[in-house]
Amino acid sequence: MIPQKLKWTDSLDIAIELYEKFPETDPQYIRFTDLHRWVTELEGFDDDPQKSNEGILEAIQMNWIDEAD
Repeated sequence: MIPQKLKWTDSLDIAIELYEKFPETDPQYIRFTDLHRWVTELEGFDDDPQKSNEGILEAIQMNWIDEAD
């Protein structure tokens, strides 16, 4: 259940959603192109796909790694 619309700045919430959607995926080995696509395809994602950058994707990835541990 998603209580709010997700924005690129919601890196922890996005990471939790990705962890729940892809429980068997090791986030350490994800290409940023795949990560970007997966984030934009999340049901609650509501932001401009062009507003992401490497720093944002890295923050999401790090939070996802923390969630997986």
